[in-house]
Amino acid sequence: MAGRHLSTDRTYRDLVQPHSGEVRFQVAMEQTDLLVVAECDLQNEIAGFVARIRGDVKNWIMFHPEFAESLVPVPVPDDAPAIVRAMAQAGAACGVGPMAAVAGAVAQAVGDAFVDRSPNILVENGGDTYMHSTRERVVALLSEPESGVSIGLRLEAGGFPTSICASSGTIGHSLSLGAGDLVAVRARDARFADAAATALCNELRSESDMDTVLKLAKQFAEHGLLGVFAQYDQKVAAWGDLELVALD
Repeated sequence: MAGRHLSTDRTYRDLVQPHSGEVRFQVAMEQTDLLVVAECDLQNEIAGFVARIRGDVKNWIMFHPEFAESLVPVPVPDDAPAIVRAMAQAGAACGVGPMAAVAGAVAQAVGDAFVDRSPNILVENGGDTYMHSTRERVVALLSEPESGVSIGLRLEAGGFPTSICASSGTIGHSLSLGAGDLVAVRARDARFADAAATALCNELRSESDMDTVLKLAKQFAEHGLLGVFAQYDQKVAAWGDLELVALD
């Protein structure tokens, strides 16, 4: 569904082709830019929903600016909005700030809110993807954006809902303290996957850090990490429940 080419022009989205009986559409609002594949056109309904959850986050930040600024976990009270609590919990599990989980949080909120209307719904948010699906899917990874897709991750029909979230230290607008080309994380929870991808990519500053990334990924497995794919220059590593497939 999504690639690691996190450029603002979103040209990688041209690769996303809906199955028969599915439609694709875009929902864009301020910094949020979603590509959705669903069984019906839910663009207006999703736009209204995104406005509400964005409002929850923005209002929280207005009175708690540290939530947006911190690069380390920030505790929030039980009466905080659900999306704020989920982001804080994901950041705490991975040792990063809550905003590291925002893209995954929005994607999952949309997917879970509309799955009753569309049992097949795939939501991509800047390289982070959350999916409910009744059929097998393949998520493409762009190892070199200018050369096109080379490999993908096959997701079995019984493995949903699931999320693939990516972080890069060299491409895109996402904040990463590392220098790796790509870290992609598979987990059922997109908030956790997003935060974990950031935390792991922060550790990837050279080829020699690959072992460190995989060791940390295994520690994250107790929180729900299912698999990780990492790339630094020409060196790649993978661990966990990932089926890599060659793509044309």
